[in-house]
Amino acid sequence: MIANFDTITKHFSNNSIISGMKKISFVLFLFALVSSGIAKAQSSKLVWYTDLEKAHQQSQVTHKPIFALFTGSDWCIWCHKLDKDVFAKSAFIKWAQDKVILLELDFPRNKQLPPETAKQNNGLQQAFKVNGFPTVWIFFMDHDKTSDKISISALGSIGYPSGAVPGKEEVKFLEGANEILAKANSK
Repeated sequence: MIANFDTITKHFSNNSIISGMKKISFVLFLFALVSSGIAKAQSSKLVWYTDLEKAHQQSQVTHKPIFALFTGSDWCIWCHKLDKDVFAKSAFIKWAQDKVILLELDFPRNKQLPPETAKQNNGLQQAFKVNGFPTVWIFFMDHDKTSDKISISALGSIGYPSGAVPGKEEVKFLEGANEILAKANSK
């Protein structure tokens, strides 16, 4: 038995075979690591609609309100801060998946939106009288297809959670968002 083991050991001690096995093992390890990271990222990924009609359709199917974020994606420092301090946190991700339909209404300065998206976003900015960014409005919407009229039932608005404990901005933000939802449910 020992002689056979020695023969096997000598056979596999060839550097090119071991080197090849190490490379294969390393590649398999990286694949497993990347795959688990991708699966985790996909399970916690939020769906942000940019088309009001699509968000409305999801809202009707799920009976969840629309959570409209008015943002300046390529210039607004506070918008980036809200994204990092609140929207990227697991508590917000879980809350959003359970409670709302997300709609991003972008007002970029360094890129051009498709004309229909820009018109939609400007119309909603005027309807909600949004003057600063970031601003979030939570609302329900009805769209009468025959008259093409839209009626909005605004529940409330919220912005960056100023005065929050550093590192816990999502807690204060979610408290405010939950207050808005609670008032809507009590009506």
